Amino acid sequence: MRKKKEGLVNGVMRKSGHRRSGPHGWSTAGSPGGFGAVCRRALPLGLACCLAVSGTFGCTRRRPEEELPTETEEVTETEKETTAPQVEKPTEPTSETIEPFPDAGTSAAMETVPGLKILIGADIHYLARELTDQGPEFVQMVEHGDGKVTNYIWEITEAFTQEVIQERPDLLILPGDLSLNGEWKSHEELAGYLKRIEEAGIPVVVIPGNHDINNIGASRFSEGRRIPAEKTSPQQFYEIYRDFGYDEAISRDTESLSYVYPVSESVWALMLDSCQYDPVNLVGGMIDTETYDWIEEQLDAAYEAGVMLLPVSHHNLLEESRIYEEDCTIEHSDPLIEMLVGWGATLYLSGHLHVQHYMNSDPEWGGETGIYEVVTSSLATPPCQYGVLYFQDDGDFRYHTQILDMDSWARANGSEDENLLKFSEYRVPFLENVFYNQAYDQLQKMTEVGFTQKQKEQMSKVYAKANCYYYWGRAIEIAEQLKESEQYELWSEFAGASVQSEYLDYILEETLADFNYLKWD
Repeated sequence: MRKKKEGLVNGVMRKSGHRRSGPHGWSTAGSPGGFGAVCRRALPLGLACCLAVSGTFGCTRRRPEEELPTETEEVTETEKETTAPQVEKPTEPTSETIEPFPDAGTSAAMETVPGLKILIGADIHYLARELTDQGPEFVQMVEHGDGKVTNYIWEITEAFTQEVIQERPDLLILPGDLSLNGEWKSHEELAGYLKRIEEAGIPVVVIPGNHDINNIGASRFSEGRRIPAEKTSPQQFYEIYRDFGYDEAISRDTESLSYVYPVSESVWALMLDSCQYDPVNLVGGMIDTETYDWIEEQLDAAYEAGVMLLPVSHHNLLEESRIYEEDCTIEHSDPLIEMLVGWGATLYLSGHLHVQHYMNSDPEWGGETGIYEVVTSSLATPPCQYGVLYFQDDGDFRYHTQILDMDSWARANGSEDENLLKFSEYRVPFLENVFYNQAYDQLQKMTEVGFTQKQKEQMSKVYAKANCYYYWGRAIEIAEQLKESEQYELWSEFAGASVQSEYLDYILEETLADFNYLKWD
């Protein structure tokens, strides 16, 4: 039987029956068969998985001034003006209400462990420099979007490139949404960064995300307008990224952009294209019947070769979030879960959700059966982090998140931009502002309720803070404080029919663990 994994909290799900032992001798459990579609109502709050065209960590002590606001607190003029556009770089930081993350370091102390060192940079959403003049339309997209720091995506990508080279991993995995909205120029430009990483001796493998191919939302921002830009076809995607996994593959699916990449003599990465882009991109994920046949062949080949598989896709294998269910989980994923669990795979990697999370397909068994899926949050969304995985050829693994050290990068590269030099202070208010705008815009529409200006501002602040912690995988830290706040009562009693109120309830239900650290051995 599998040993218990650290960092787990047992949930309540259906109990799966035990299946045959996997090829590596584990006693495994499968999911019930059948093609049960994942069709739940999603909360349309701006996540990439819930928007077709637009787009979590350690235990830190909260300072006294960072408590959730009460009804008697004053709202400063500075706080009222946090959404005003700036000329050069949109979205300036405001007075912080959440303790900033450290300049560098992991979300949890990690001992040195054996195994392949693999970095995961999820949902970069890169936008080519020439596709924006950073004018009003671009500012509006950034400040009222889904939390991506697109106004600094070039600096983030450069810093990430340099940090990956310094970290010297055995492999870098980019599990989709490489571009903002599938602009051909964005893919071309991003590939230049990946080439530098490979020239430093570090292999890179990619898989497309729902934003990357045949996206009618591909745009440039110019003269206050959003203008269509050249989008990327499946063939163009292959041509741009052929050196990053595809041409080194030991097997490629003829029906999709899926392939098998040999990470080492004993580990293969099963890179699964879960996207739908014929004739245009769809947000949700699905794997075709023909690709399932190909996957089964790869499982047989891996068994014969005596290697461990590490499956990767953009969309989620499991229903990772009760908040964002629609279009996030691979449609009809039960057969894939059953195949991988029956084979004996221990870990599945994905992105798409932009929320730091993990879960097991059989939580009722405490992680002793089933397969674990780790969802790495978006590199483009504060705190701008990536996953660090140590993976062994028997399936044992350690995973933690690493926050990109933008402050040190900015100093080392002679930046004069205060937001970059103090990015650890900038990123938290930035994300809070975006979520504040989401809540405030909603409350402004609820004229029949009669909230005062002060109530709307404070309710928006509470919503923003809770949403930040949920994105970071740290909602467990503020659950009790949120539940006891006057603003939560206002949301529940007078705005209970709103998406935001329901969202806060779901956040409280999701407070199971710190989702930035997981290990199994």
